[in-house]
Amino acid sequence: MALNKRGSRRIVVDGNGYRWLVRRKPTYCQALTWSPLSFAAERADLPGGAALVVQLASPRPDNWLHVAGPPVLPSMVAAAIRQALAHGWRPDRPGSAFILNLAEKDRAAKA
Repeated sequence: MALNKRGSRRIVVDGNGYRWLVRRKPTYCQALTWSPLSFAAERADLPGGAALVVQLASPRPDNWLHVAGPPVLPSMVAAAIRQALAHGWRPDRPGSAFILNLAEKDRAAKA
């Protein structure tokens, strides 16, 4: 899965360049806050590698119900990339997207 270069942002994490992207418009489920905010990332120099999809615990800031949600910050993206690499994401190898669900980890920490 290759990310669209248009609208994506570059970030350098531990000396490697990545591109990350938040969907321009919310999906129907995200707009109704049924699904959380998510973003995708991939290595900038290896566009054929496995992508990373990160699901956050918060709703999208532009949801239809006006539920407050924080924006995705570059520091959040860098932390998620480091965490995904520690959990086995291999951005240099082709394959299906690696899903990092931070929403479940937040729920487990609160319990």
